[in-house]
Amino acid sequence: MSQEIRPITKILVANRGEIALRVMRTAREMGLATVAVHSEADAHAPFVHAADEAVCVGPAPSNESYLVIEHIVQAALDTGADAIHPGYGFLSENAAFAEAVEAAGIRFIGPHPHAIQVMGSKLAAKDAVAQRNIPMVPGTEGAVSDPADAKREAERIGFPLLIKASAGGGGKGMRAVHDPALLEEELQRAISEAERSFGDGAVFIERLVQQPRHIEIQVLCDMHGNAVHLFERECSIQRRHQKVVEEAPSALLDDDLRKAMGQCAIEVARSCSYVGAGTVEFLVDASREFFFLEMNTRLQVEHPVTELITGVDLVKEQIRIAEGHTLSFKQEDLTIQGHALELRVYAEDVPGGFLPSTGTLTRYSPPSGPGIRVDDGVVEGGEVSMHYDPMLAKLCTHGQTREAAIERMLRAIEDYEVHGVDTTLDFGHFAVNHEAFRSGQFDTGFVAEHFTPEKLTRPWPCDDDTAAELILGAVARVGESEKPRFEETSSVGAWRLRVR
Repeated sequence: MSQEIRPITKILVANRGEIALRVMRTAREMGLATVAVHSEADAHAPFVHAADEAVCVGPAPSNESYLVIEHIVQAALDTGADAIHPGYGFLSENAAFAEAVEAAGIRFIGPHPHAIQVMGSKLAAKDAVAQRNIPMVPGTEGAVSDPADAKREAERIGFPLLIKASAGGGGKGMRAVHDPALLEEELQRAISEAERSFGDGAVFIERLVQQPRHIEIQVLCDMHGNAVHLFERECSIQRRHQKVVEEAPSALLDDDLRKAMGQCAIEVARSCSYVGAGTVEFLVDASREFFFLEMNTRLQVEHPVTELITGVDLVKEQIRIAEGHTLSFKQEDLTIQGHALELRVYAEDVPGGFLPSTGTLTRYSPPSGPGIRVDDGVVEGGEVSMHYDPMLAKLCTHGQTREAAIERMLRAIEDYEVHGVDTTLDFGHFAVNHEAFRSGQFDTGFVAEHFTPEKLTRPWPCDDDTAAELILGAVARVGESEKPRFEETSSVGAWRLRVR
């Protein structure tokens, strides 16, 4: 089918923080104007200053600003933006938003509303892919609410089980059940949590995959029926079912498994006539058997690692696809170039249970150098607000080998300075330096199995006597008039000596 090319001239970015800056960077490189929408709390944020125009869409709470569809669409109309990029989070997977954008005569840089709606429901997604020979975890075909029905299905599927919210995400509405006696109780808890979190109490039951790896496949699909996959990302290092460390490629996959999973991902995308950039997520068990989990109909947080190993600017491809272009490359043109890691640098109190940490960034200095990429949306002196996701930045490293990328990541973490809030930097150092991670022998239970807050302490790389000599030497060099200052880094348990 022929598709008219309709160039985009101005993009409104319906998001904030680092992803807004990320989209604007590519737009600027393509010669396109940009519009930022922002809450009152974000009026002076870096992404607002980076845009050609900015429109305030409401107060600080996201449900009064970034999530108000009418305000976002009106901002696009008022500024003459002919396209909207939703980023990730907020309205990025809201079919009603995509419909409203298209109804206003504005391009939505993402899939059609139908695809968002189908893949936004895990039950609808399972139905859509059922006829395409996609491996799925054994489970119920539809929603389950009656305890008697749940018991019968549980006996058929076998324990342990996983109760999952159909509209869920981020681990909400999800309950593992190992004891049949607890099935009814956990079923009611999952339904209640799903209703509170998503306004939809529909849940289903699946077999609990033991020692799973979380592997996702990046896909790109144009309006002409062309589809490719851009290999996999390993996302098994998680807390609260949310990713913290990602890498590409996965240490688990070989070429045959990679090809099989990539083709399955393309079939999933075709099942809903997908257009744009999307991610198909799989679970891989201990025997290397993989199962379809869900499809995310947007750009992923961890997309930089795919860009680093392929050389493809995914945001640029999103924009080109929205303009009506065919993909500029074929599957056989894509190759894996080295290895990439990503650490999500969250403002979180890790010993306190990875809870958000708010405050003023009294010091913010990200690392730089060859093979280091930092996608951030904060500056020194800025406020980390309670109103939004606590992610400060995505720290990415790239090397010719996995070992080189790991070593570069460890050095980059140590060079990263954040004062004023707690961060996940020390946890990232612990995770990527752990033997289980280095060996590639880990799964989604990594945090529960290997991590305790006490393990965050990074000791001096020398004995106490040597450390004392270094300190005394530093004192002697600066003289009596100026004493060395000991400053605590943002990450719990890590200390550095700074002489000034």
